[in-house]
Amino acid sequence: MFIHKIDDDISLKLIELRDGQRVYELTNHSRDYLKEWLPWLDATTKLEDTNEFIKFCLKGFAESNSLTTVILFKGEIVGIAGYNSINWSNKTAYIGYWLGEEYQGNGIVTKVVKALTGYAFNDLNLNKVEIRAAVENKKSRSIPERLNFTNEGCIRQAEWLYDHYVDHVIYGVLAEEWS
Repeated sequence: MFIHKIDDDISLKLIELRDGQRVYELTNHSRDYLKEWLPWLDATTKLEDTNEFIKFCLKGFAESNSLTTVILFKGEIVGIAGYNSINWSNKTAYIGYWLGEEYQGNGIVTKVVKALTGYAFNDLNLNKVEIRAAVENKKSRSIPERLNFTNEGCIRQAEWLYDHYVDHVIYGVLAEEWS
C-alpha cells in the first residue's frame, strides 16, 4: 500500500474501497462548493458511484497509469489528490486535487502538491509535472503559482462544466527546475 507522510498532520494514502463511505460523505457535504469547478458531482449521487470511482482508481494504479490518494489531515480524510494520469513515454504526471470545503485555507493542498511533485521527480524519475485549472478558479491556480510552476498557456473551452465551457490554464514544472 502507498502511504506518504508529508508532515505531522498531513499524509497521502492510496485510496481504498473502505474509504468509500467517508469520501462520499465528504463529497456530499461539500457538493455545492465543489460543483463550481468539478464536472463530476452530478454523476456522484450515491455511495455506489464513489465506490465505482475507487475501483477505477485502483485499476489505474495497478496498471501504473495513475495514483489516486486520499488526503489525511490529522488522521481524517479531507480530500483527494494524485496523478490523474501518468504518461510514461513522455515522463509526465498530471496532478489533480480537491479538498472538502471546511478544510480550505490551511495550506494543505500546497503541501500535498509539493510532495506529489517531489515524488514524481525523485521517486518516479519523471521529467515534468502539469496542473490544469479553470482560468477563473483562483484558489486552484494559486497552488502551482505558489510553487513556481510556469504558466504554459491557456486552452480555450477545455472543459464542459454543467452548462458552459471553461478555459484552462496549464502549469508545468520540469525536474531540472524543481528544488
